[in-house]
Amino acid sequence: MSSRTLYKHAGSKTALITDVLAERHRRFQQRIEVESVEALFCALEEWVRIEGSRGCLFLRAYGETGGDTPEIANAVLAHKASLYEKIQAIVFLETGGKHNPELAEQILILFEGATAAAVYRGAESITSARIAASALIQQART
Repeated sequence: MSSRTLYKHAGSKTALITDVLAERHRRFQQRIEVESVEALFCALEEWVRIEGSRGCLFLRAYGETGGDTPEIANAVLAHKASLYEKIQAIVFLETGGKHNPELAEQILILFEGATAAAVYRGAESITSARIAASALIQQART
């Protein structure tokens, strides 16, 4: 498809990127509708198995535009905020109703790091992160 035809349908490169990110967000959110840290990382393993391990599309789009395109930056920040909220909800459930933003942040970093490391280390990085996250949850329960 020519660039001209593409932009005729998408409007602009920015519109095309934000539309792709919106669809990716919708599909990813469906995949992570889980209630445990174990299941969250298993969902990421499944996502990588199906989608491949090329890193986070949101961070790649953000990096490509330098964060200077508000529509793309907003889509990225909204997606990442949604992921963090999901992790906070899982931590709340798994620790018996305790709010623990520090633990949620640690699990977020493991999740994001596993996504990045899967690019060059494979899905084993996600397995390692899942084990570490489960240990953190277990420690928080005691």
